[in-house]
Amino acid sequence: MTDLSALAAEHLAAATASPRGRSAQLVTNDGPLRQSVIALRGGEQIAEHNAPAAATLQVLLGTVRLTGGPQDVELTAGSLAPVPHARHGVDAVTDAVVLLTTVSG
Repeated sequence: MTDLSALAAEHLAAATASPRGRSAQLVTNDGPLRQSVIALRGGEQIAEHNAPAAATLQVLLGTVRLTGGPQDVELTAGSLAPVPHARHGVDAVTDAVVLLTTVSG
């Protein structure tokens, strides 16, 4: 069993200390299913990139902006959103930790 709260705290501390302002860990790798905890220091971003076959972004801590698709969406802790089936990125509005779930097709 994975303690997401503990992982979020660990990776947020690592992201704040990192010169790159981020920290990540793959927590599930089961066939086509992958889940990663990603922490970003406020103001950092994951640059625009192509979308996987299917994905969701769940915010564990903080606030992020999911860019791409018809319009940008701001997500806060507890929010879960589908990742657009288009090029997209993630901007950390505040220090934030997300759980990215992807399924490859």
